[in-house]
Amino acid sequence: MPEIIVIAHNIRSTHNIGSIFRSCDGFGVAKIIISGYTPYPTIDNDTRLPHFADKLTRQIHKTALGAETTVPFEYHGSPPIDTLKEEGFSIAGLEQDQRSVNLAHFTPPTKIALLLGNEIDGIYPELRDQCDTLLEIPMRGHKESFNVSVATGIALYQLTSQ
Repeated sequence: MPEIIVIAHNIRSTHNIGSIFRSCDGFGVAKIIISGYTPYPTIDNDTRLPHFADKLTRQIHKTALGAETTVPFEYHGSPPIDTLKEEGFSIAGLEQDQRSVNLAHFTPPTKIALLLGNEIDGIYPELRDQCDTLLEIPMRGHKESFNVSVATGIALYQLTSQ
């Protein structure tokens, strides 16, 4: 099974982040990197106002149900893609794009960082360009995409079941 890091960049919903924590726990993800304006649980030396950090932590807990304490995470202003590449991680963006590969046809490398984007805009073009590959989950219904937390669960299942 590959070593997996999930990068959650500019995700606005605390419920989505909580669900992502829960899926990451279930699939044995090594770490979550939270970046941009994505909400995150309280951290050591937190610079946010205490009542604001506590409120976000409580909201994340509603869907994470404790996974926010079992999955290691860290916060960065922007995704540390260059650092991850230096550490041997392949960066895979979960995004619909002309360059995307069907997730079902992708064989993950031994170290992979799965980049997630904003609920509305997805992964911004400048970050897509930094990805080694883009992965797409085929859609069969009328909607254009899955919810980011649902898509994360689907992708982690596929990446860990090969």
